[in-house]
Amino acid sequence: MDFPKDLRYTKEHEWVRMEEGGQTAVIGITNFAQSELGDIVYVELEAEGSYIEKDAVFGTVEAVKTVSELYMPLSGRIVAINEELDQNPELVNASPYDKGWMIRIEVQDKASFEALLTAGDYAALIG
Repeated sequence: MDFPKDLRYTKEHEWVRMEEGGQTAVIGITNFAQSELGDIVYVELEAEGSYIEKDAVFGTVEAVKTVSELYMPLSGRIVAINEELDQNPELVNASPYDKGWMIRIEVQDKASFEALLTAGDYAALIG
């Protein structure tokens, strides 16, 4: 499995990439999560401008056989959603860390990023 070392991870299988300057972060689901879900057919995300607290649901991913909730790894305001997922939800399967990103947020507490799992911690978690 591929776990980029520049990302941080959650036990719920989301990843976070802090962008230059540390004011915004990009969030998606891990390669492990998309492989467990199978073929993703629909992604529903909270609206741009929404403020979401850490651990609250920010959307859902629908695969052929299941629906899974997405949990916010950091508190923040959504400043962009990946609108390409509306027409091409399979990007989450094909490119979970790049083209399959889900939301970009304005980070409220930068220190909470450091508290997330490292790539090594996440790899150990899923075994």
